[in-house]
Amino acid sequence: MMFQDRTEAGKLLATKLKKYRSDRGVVLAVPRGGIPLAYFVAIELGFPIEVILTKKIGHPMYKEYAIGAANLSDYFVVPHKDVSEKYIEGELLVIRTRLKEMYKKFMGDKTPENIAGKTVIIIDDGMATGNTILGTLKLLRNGRPDKIIIGVPVSSKEAVEKLAKEVDEVVTILIPEAFSSVGAFYENFNEVSDKEVICYLDKLRKALHNKQLGC
Repeated sequence: MMFQDRTEAGKLLATKLKKYRSDRGVVLAVPRGGIPLAYFVAIELGFPIEVILTKKIGHPMYKEYAIGAANLSDYFVVPHKDVSEKYIEGELLVIRTRLKEMYKKFMGDKTPENIAGKTVIIIDDGMATGNTILGTLKLLRNGRPDKIIIGVPVSSKEAVEKLAKEVDEVVTILIPEAFSSVGAFYENFNEVSDKEVICYLDKLRKALHNKQLGC
């Protein structure tokens, strides 16, 4: 099975998530690839969208090695004896400056949704290792949501097994025996541009009122 594009995958995923329609909820989209799918899920459920803005905190000697993660309001770091508080403070300043710019670009002056007591549905276009989403869960839990659901059209078996232990439910359409990459299961897996992200988010604000679909 292959998905034609993120639009088809988003509509199929939205159908599988219908059971949460009566909840008080928020859709959290992983940018940029998760935005088109999150749009159709949010339309189906009548939920607002927030963009997940989380970046890893890299080790000072090995930037690709994550020692923690940060968002606009919170962070966590796994203690390392060779990592100073001054370094962490500097990284937080850089990371949050970038995240603020991204949030302004995508969400404008909108106040971030309060997730306390709500069903939070995290949407991406697929999961290979699951580490991108795993890194955000600790920060999300600090917001005291009622439930955390992960929704992806396609995932490796390993990622589902890893994350199923961390959240209330992982909803998928396809868990292939042989998994190479997320893009291998889409006929069209073009990169999602900032312009498209903004288009989907603007359309959603209108669509929640008049049910217009498409972008």
